[in-house]
Amino acid sequence: MGKGGSVSVKEGAVMPEDAPVNTGAVAWPDPFTASVMVREMQAKLHRWAGEDPSRRFGDLFNLVYDPAFLVHAWERVSTNKGARTPGIDKATVAMIETWVGVEAFLGQIRDLLKSGEFRPVEVRQVMIPKASGKLRKLGIPTIADRVVQASLKAVLEPIFEADFQPCSYGFRPNRRAQDAIAEIQFYGTRGYHWVLEADIKACFDEISHTALMDRLRARIKDKRACAMVKAFLKSGIMTAPGDREETLTGTPQGGILSPLLANIALSALDDHFSQQWQQEMGTRQQREKRIRRGQGNWRIIRYADDFALVVFGGQHHAEALREQVTAVLAPLGLRLAPEKTRVVHIDEGFDFLGFTIRRMRKRGTQKHYVYTKPSRKAIQANEPGGADHQPQPNAGGVGELLPARGVQGRVQRGRQPRMAAADALDTRQAPGQAPDRDERTPPSLLR
Repeated sequence: MGKGGSVSVKEGAVMPEDAPVNTGAVAWPDPFTASVMVREMQAKLHRWAGEDPSRRFGDLFNLVYDPAFLVHAWERVSTNKGARTPGIDKATVAMIETWVGVEAFLGQIRDLLKSGEFRPVEVRQVMIPKASGKLRKLGIPTIADRVVQASLKAVLEPIFEADFQPCSYGFRPNRRAQDAIAEIQFYGTRGYHWVLEADIKACFDEISHTALMDRLRARIKDKRACAMVKAFLKSGIMTAPGDREETLTGTPQGGILSPLLANIALSALDDHFSQQWQQEMGTRQQREKRIRRGQGNWRIIRYADDFALVVFGGQHHAEALREQVTAVLAPLGLRLAPEKTRVVHIDEGFDFLGFTIRRMRKRGTQKHYVYTKPSRKAIQANEPGGADHQPQPNAGGVGELLPARGVQGRVQRGRQPRMAAADALDTRQAPGQAPDRDERTPPSLLR
């Protein structure tokens, strides 16, 4: 026996001959085991974040390339309808499963992340029609970038969920648009009759990267995790003609990480009005006192970049809130869309998240109730020939996986695959936009 109780090699063999040798091989868990492991870690992160609102988390990046998190991320990416839609490398989930193999693919991603060599590539820009007739820009990442984004989101989301306010409903676990509508209906039946219906202009395109990263670093001190988020923000856009555009602001719609990053930035709006409510209107006595003084009370209900401020008071109170909103959004590089922002009385009715909300007198009585129903635009969009029923282009052919990065494919400017149909990201072509010629070159296996 050596000093301190250590085993001396001279005293005999310290390892039996049949003991397993550590060859550096990764043990990839099955999807169910991976999901359980990820949920357990997320519960811990959420609990730690909730117990200490000032805590800054370090040493998170090792979770991003943890086998369980990568398997869990792959399951999310591969089971989504967007699995049929390629990025600029023209690789789909089916191609990776057939030509590369899932474990080999994830293994290469893990090695690149551990070594610090992983670099996101440009997103493929797709223009899809909106119900208004305008076009919406989507940025489709490669499968490899989607896996890393999904893993990164699984690490960051439970931390920021502990900070997000209850008034936020968009792109959050166990929350939906109907919950936001129900809250507006709740306040509408309790005297909050004036509404500032607002929309942020080009929110996903104009968010300031500096402001977003500042809010991210308030909770995350792991430099590698912050650097990876910034790398995705700065990855650039590959347009349909094959031109590369820098992304100086914004977080392109279509990425898995983008909704979380938008919520992190827009939580500044939630924090501002929630703090007002808690400090000045949190109790019934405070609210009644403000009404006697002619000040009014208000609450914010937000779903992504659409939000409404319901006001107990007069029209002038709702109008005055525009200045507050503008002041909060300005440091984020954002502004209100004038054509979609207005003050309206609930008796006139207004559209929000695909529903029309209006207070009306119940037939046969003198009582008034707040009613909700699908908006006219939502109904028209779902009718045959509407925006949600445009003809779909055929699925694209086989592209090339990039051997240069081991995971991504070689960027072939000016040659874009056709877009897949029935995508969860809704990557439909705009009317009049002709699909590119189908390139059917066999893929090269990842090295």
